[in-house]
Amino acid sequence: MSSERETPSSAAAPRPSVRALNRLVGVTAFAATLIVGASATAVAAPSASHDPASAPAAAARPPRTTHGPCAYTETPDEPAARPVPLPPDPRRTPDRGSVRVTLATNQGPIGLTLDRAAAPCTVQSFLHLVGKRFYDRTPCHRLTAYPTLSVLQCGDPSGTGEGGPGYRYRDELPTDLPPAPTDPTGVRRLYARGVLAMANAGPDTNGSQFFLVYADSALRPNYTIFGTVDTVGLDTLDRIAAGGVAPTAEDPAPVDGAPALPVTIRRAVRAHHH
Repeated sequence: MSSERETPSSAAAPRPSVRALNRLVGVTAFAATLIVGASATAVAAPSASHDPASAPAAAARPPRTTHGPCAYTETPDEPAARPVPLPPDPRRTPDRGSVRVTLATNQGPIGLTLDRAAAPCTVQSFLHLVGKRFYDRTPCHRLTAYPTLSVLQCGDPSGTGEGGPGYRYRDELPTDLPPAPTDPTGVRRLYARGVLAMANAGPDTNGSQFFLVYADSALRPNYTIFGTVDTVGLDTLDRIAAGGVAPTAEDPAPVDGAPALPVTIRRAVRAHHH
């Protein structure tokens, strides 16, 4: 989504800061609306290694784009939180079968099954980032515990919710999700417990951040689903969710923010079948 709320309730809700909007899963208290990140008008925080003096040079040339069907495209205005090249983009993107990845976290393992048929470009990018160890030693920075939106978001090495891989790519949106039973308008769809999906900052702005659904959630079908969480992983998510959201001075009982039990992906490992 963009940095503007997607529902009329945005007019009633206080507007978060740009920092809160950049690369975060956000929720209004009035409707379960999942948004991530900066729009073109929001300024992404530079990574620690980013040299502001290099910005004019980066802006002087058009962003590089891979030549395959996924068209991964550089985002010079949102530099990578951790250096990583553009993914491979072969003429024929693998679009069959599944791939297992385990997120070894300090709170327990989270096993993922990636579905190439559902989202071939997304799976290809995710495996690229796993292979480059982009996700290793990174926090899961956001937990939401609304009745209609229950997710843990990960994938930003900076831990601020603003970071990404320095590139973006197109959506591969689900078309067969059932209506969310909690939404009488029929606009929102069911992102069921166990779903693995990409966070975004609007149409075709996928990067590295993803979310894990630990309880049935109601969302517009604007988020690419590219896999599922296994039973052991759901047990880990349940433990994290049971810890709640870390209180702040402004909100002693939040339902949206950093998890009270800090979560770090120590390593993301792809399973290779022999």
